[in-house]
Amino acid sequence: MDTYRSQGAGGQHVNRTESAVRLTHFPSGVVVVASDTRSQIRNREIAFERLAQKLRALNHVPKPRKPTRISRGAKERRLASKKRHAALKRTRTRDTREY
Repeated sequence: MDTYRSQGAGGQHVNRTESAVRLTHFPSGVVVVASDTRSQIRNREIAFERLAQKLRALNHVPKPRKPTRISRGAKERRLASKKRHAALKRTRTRDTREY
């Protein structure tokens, strides 16, 4: 954990207090910085929250995606069935009587 002087507005007071906090997680190399408030204790809490959030995001494993597309075999079977049905309909006898 490093502390350093924060940047930004605050006048002379900001030049005297080291309220900004930098946390480094050495195993993963993740670095987070918090210089939101004038309190070093609060900045440390904010930095730990950010570090935990980043580490959770790094360790997140997405769920495996489920295939939603119909497989090629299923598609071919369906089309073959439709072709058989169409051929059956074509072979039906037609009434050719003239009136």
